[in-house]
Amino acid sequence: MSILVVRHGQTAWSLSGQHTGSTDVPLTEVGEDQARHLAPVFVGRDVAAVLVSPRQRARRTAELAGLASAPGGLQVDPDLVEWDYGAYEGRTTEEISAELGRPFSVWHDGVEPGDTPGETVHQVAVRARSVLRRAEGLAGPEGRDVVLVAHGHFLRVLLATWLGLSPTAGALFALEAGTWGALGHEHGRPVLDRWSVPPAG
Repeated sequence: MSILVVRHGQTAWSLSGQHTGSTDVPLTEVGEDQARHLAPVFVGRDVAAVLVSPRQRARRTAELAGLASAPGGLQVDPDLVEWDYGAYEGRTTEEISAELGRPFSVWHDGVEPGDTPGETVHQVAVRARSVLRRAEGLAGPEGRDVVLVAHGHFLRVLLATWLGLSPTAGALFALEAGTWGALGHEHGRPVLDRWSVPPAG
């Protein structure tokens, strides 16, 4: 089995570096092109299911990548939403650092409540573990592929969780917009096969 992960294509906020959790921003034209060029990744693969975040940037990426034709279509999974950034929603790391008077890292400093409560990295990891359990169940005894279409920080936490690391280790695995990765096994142990692979074309 491989779990294929896809970060949605570029948005205006991913381009500017703004933390994008609950805000439902659309893809840019570049993001839509990135999504279309992801389609060859899935050609010839035995895909059992596609789980997608409810945010439009993820759903549109999945549609343009041709994943809606997978068995069961696109299955919206609320656990795949991005980290809830609370008061830091829509703000850049540079802006938050300037306000705090020191370098800020969402991975180690966490977030403050705002219009939404915010989440700790460990709360995000709880959702990631739930998604991984569902993905492994959907792969079945045949070990078919499952595709997850979601968001940068969430998928980095998911990778750390898959590898048995602290969720804060997600800080080490940069994942560009419009790229994909593959989580698999080697000798029965979870491994990272590919990461932040750009689309063809």
